[in-house]
Amino acid sequence: MRDPRSWPFWQVPPRLLVAVLTVEVTAVLLVARLVVDGLPGRTQLWQAAAIVGLGVAQAEIAAGIERVRKQIGGPLHVDLCSVWTFAGALVLPPALAVGVAVVVHTHLWWRSWRPRVPLYKQLFSTSTVALACLAAGAVGAVARPGGGLLGELGVVTILLALLAYVVVNSALVAAAIMMSAPQPDVVAALGEWDDNALELATLCLGALTAVGLVVNPFLALFALPAVLLLHRAVLVRHLERAAITDPKTGLLTAAAWHTRAERELARAAAPSAVLVIDLDHFKEVNDRHGHIAGDSVLVAVAEGLRAEVRDQDLVGRFGGEEFVVLLAGVDVSADGTDVLAIAERMRAGVAALRVEIDTPDGPLPVTGLTVSIGAAIHPRHGTDVGALMHAADAALYAAKRAGRNTVRLAAAAAADVLTQPEAPH
Repeated sequence: MRDPRSWPFWQVPPRLLVAVLTVEVTAVLLVARLVVDGLPGRTQLWQAAAIVGLGVAQAEIAAGIERVRKQIGGPLHVDLCSVWTFAGALVLPPALAVGVAVVVHTHLWWRSWRPRVPLYKQLFSTSTVALACLAAGAVGAVARPGGGLLGELGVVTILLALLAYVVVNSALVAAAIMMSAPQPDVVAALGEWDDNALELATLCLGALTAVGLVVNPFLALFALPAVLLLHRAVLVRHLERAAITDPKTGLLTAAAWHTRAERELARAAAPSAVLVIDLDHFKEVNDRHGHIAGDSVLVAVAEGLRAEVRDQDLVGRFGGEEFVVLLAGVDVSADGTDVLAIAERMRAGVAALRVEIDTPDGPLPVTGLTVSIGAAIHPRHGTDVGALMHAADAALYAAKRAGRNTVRLAAAAAADVLTQPEAPH
């Protein structure tokens, strides 16, 4: 049996730990308060059983797909069971709706997400869904006229409940992501447009399921094939994303970078530049500290390079310890000093890196990393990606011959070179 002190739960930052426990305790207290308000009727119990049955059936049929999605997906993994939890929030008493959400989420975690998702994360996720269900149910109860779900303002009721569900769930998840990140990013925490659109589509399908449960419970069965089809469609999108992403660094693969760079050059109104970047003496890092440490260094360098460019610039891993960057639509002076200044900033950023490597004897800092950079400008050194890469690669070898830890411009004259002393290794 594992020592409880080794549980991942205790590695959570204290401020995040307090926030997680607060969310979970709040959900438990609210549900406990609602339970004493009375028992649900027979119809509501049948509706709850139908929702749970559909949720379990979805999880069982799509278990393999969910495992793959969880492996290749990002931190904002949309689980698609919102179809059932939101339907429950609309048609069931609050406490019963939360019970349905807990059962559906727990079964999904047990079948598809263990052990990749620790128990404490699952409890937090379930708590956020429970609070979202309570919020949606409360808004629906206030907005719903006496005629019930399909009353005069049924559509308005559903829209308000959907808004409450999304705001509560998204806000709590985004807050947790930001509190766990060293450098909080609101945009990243809220997720990509595709993920949010998928969540919205799932909730809309949940609303239709709720209407079906009220009109004729058997109509809810028609939601299951639609959810399973969504599973397939989302898996294809995730596989496409994984195919263009380098698994170690998260940057674009060489092929994906080349394709996107060609597209950017074709539509760029302003000059662009290509940088080819090589990590100096990387073999020594692997030989001295091992390949796992080398992977950590590659990740740190990739993050450092990405931090020095704009969102519209393209950064890829060309292979091994070599990286490529497309600076799209940059202001280029006659002598190329603008591009050289950007490359120099990237070179200095890598030189300042301190990478902590985990070893049996404790963290081991790796410093003294350097890169050599070759730069080429479009259209001065070429009109397509292949020509620019060839020119930048030649400049990179010139930087290597000049002593490494340097930046050179293609076909560089003396004035085009920024040379720094080589760092000790």
